[in-house]
Amino acid sequence: MPAPASSLIPPVLDQLRDQPPAQTAEHPGLLERLAEVPDPRAARGIRHVLVYVLALAASAVLAGATSLLAVSEWSADSPQTVRAALGGPLDVLTGHYPVPGEATLRRVLSRVDGDALDQAIGRWLADRRQTIPQATGLRGFAVDGKSLRGAARAGGRKIHLLAALDHTSGLVLAQLDVGEKTNEITCFQPLLDTVADLADAVVTSDALHTQREHATYLTGRAAHYIVIAKGNQKKLRQQLKALPWKEIPLQDRTRATGHGRSEIRRIKVCTVSNLLFPGAQQAIQLKRRRVHRKTGKVTLHTVHAVTSLTAEQATPGQLATLIRGHWSVESLHHVRDTTFAEDASQLRTGNAPRAMATWRNLAIGALRLAGATNIAAGLRYNARDPHRPLALLGIR
Repeated sequence: MPAPASSLIPPVLDQLRDQPPAQTAEHPGLLERLAEVPDPRAARGIRHVLVYVLALAASAVLAGATSLLAVSEWSADSPQTVRAALGGPLDVLTGHYPVPGEATLRRVLSRVDGDALDQAIGRWLADRRQTIPQATGLRGFAVDGKSLRGAARAGGRKIHLLAALDHTSGLVLAQLDVGEKTNEITCFQPLLDTVADLADAVVTSDALHTQREHATYLTGRAAHYIVIAKGNQKKLRQQLKALPWKEIPLQDRTRATGHGRSEIRRIKVCTVSNLLFPGAQQAIQLKRRRVHRKTGKVTLHTVHAVTSLTAEQATPGQLATLIRGHWSVESLHHVRDTTFAEDASQLRTGNAPRAMATWRNLAIGALRLAGATNIAAGLRYNARDPHRPLALLGIR
């Protein structure tokens, strides 16, 4: 006899069922944050206020909507109580709260200020990130970019978004559109300028962002960095490789399995004072030995890095955890691609693709704040009751 459907619900969804509102007395709620976004429309003829339109889209994506058509369908099916809670206008003639159609949603999201929207969502998530304990005792922020493959501007340029993600919680605290006439390197500082509390945080990034200007900027904001030395910093890489690593004892070793392979990671760290990089305090050598469990193929990879953290501020084990934690951003990209079908989306109108990426970040963040580890299951759970997304967003 098959098990009842209720027994198949993961335990984390039971946590979602009784999750208290995300809004707290000391922090602005989501509707208050969305009110900070300027309305791009002319005042005359507006039927639905901007906060209402944005809140409907946010709630629909948290219920699993992956397109503007799906957002409009969820909005049309939403009960009057949900519409009222989201700030919808009451039609005195019918006694109902009307919702915007797909065309209105498309026009609004294509014209909305993407920077202001990302900052509003980033601040809402940052307010609630403080309740999550850090795995290493150090706050790690990963900076990485992602292209929206299905969305392209005129001329075929794909939209590329640079984001800052908290290692432990997986929350996206900042996001910026890398313009056609610039690149990730020039957007690094503007992105982190939108993160209010950067003091004592450790920023990790790929080798592209191993830039002296970035290091100077971070130390100027009382933050720290861990950067990888590759071909774009040849002299730094040569210095690191020339250090007497054979004479330095092994200081931390970890073993992990997953994705069909087992991996052993060994780390050595030494204090330095003459590296060609601003604020450098310690040099790092990380060796990875991976064994493909099906084929038995063994791969060895050595990474050299440098950090502004002193030996008193971070142990070798903590440094290894922070370096590994950087790849939490890949988990975010995977969820957006597989669960929300982001790369398959053909949405190309104005800022609408970026706005939908922002709603996906919010949906993933809200579910993770509630303790969910399976995002797809959390979306399905929310889809069965239109009041559940509002509860997770702290809207009553």
